[in-house]
Amino acid sequence: MAKDLTEVEFAGHKVMVPKGGYYDRFRSNPELDEVAKDPTAGNIDFFRRIPKVMVPSRIGPTWAPNFYYRTSNVQALMLAPLKKLRSMLPSPLEPLHALPGYGLVALTFFSYAVCDNDPYNEVSVAIVIRRPGARGPHVLELLDSIRRQSFFAHVLALPVDTEIARVRGVYGYQLPKWLTDIRLDVSSNGITASIAATDGKSDVTLTAPLPTLRRITSQSRLSTNTSIGLVDGEWRQTQFVTNPIELAQTLFPRDVKLSRAGGPISQLLNGLGVGTILRFDVVKDAQMVLYLPRSLNALPAI
Repeated sequence: MAKDLTEVEFAGHKVMVPKGGYYDRFRSNPELDEVAKDPTAGNIDFFRRIPKVMVPSRIGPTWAPNFYYRTSNVQALMLAPLKKLRSMLPSPLEPLHALPGYGLVALTFFSYAVCDNDPYNEVSVAIVIRRPGARGPHVLELLDSIRRQSFFAHVLALPVDTEIARVRGVYGYQLPKWLTDIRLDVSSNGITASIAATDGKSDVTLTAPLPTLRRITSQSRLSTNTSIGLVDGEWRQTQFVTNPIELAQTLFPRDVKLSRAGGPISQLLNGLGVGTILRFDVVKDAQMVLYLPRSLNALPAI
């Protein structure tokens, strides 16, 4: 049975959220001792060392960063021609070269089971770019990014399946978000991820057998990824930190099937010319921290 919903005001908009859920109770500033009582949240010690503060934003004073206590995701990192990537990037952003003539596009399905804004799913299409101000060979930067578990990207699409997530992304971050049906299932029966077009018809579906997962110690492999984009005509960087706990990674997977049925994400992937899946990542259990956009002085204003 679906949970009861209640109307709340968020960024000047009326949105429906689960009654008695995290946003209804905590308004993005949860008492962590209360969260710790939620068995679905798991161990939350990671978040206790990260203070939330009230900061100014495009949607008014806001508690930040945003906490994602229990998440999962699957990502297909694909090769795409540099010529097509450059045509999709605003100047002066530059795609990071992976192989001669090719860069990288990441298609990621996220499921946020327990978070400050209540459960939702999300799909990201992003081009991996050079770190702003970087110099020297691309291959050295790529190897350094892999070593440090830190990448820069420009997001082209970020649809979600709840209204509060859409409003927060569009008005708080100026991200390309829209509302549609998204599913992600990671189980012993395999992996199934899908997104529908806005008319409800199928758009993109990803299926794969479940690889052998391994559990690692919490906070032993933190990664920091940074999205670069324009917010009100100025370059901003938005960082998110991931604390993976159960995961798997496969290079040049042969058993990942990606089907495109012609919706907006399909059209975007086709326009980018994506081809070979270079790496397939499965994260069955992770925690995440998402920061608000902040200034990036290395790039000029538009």
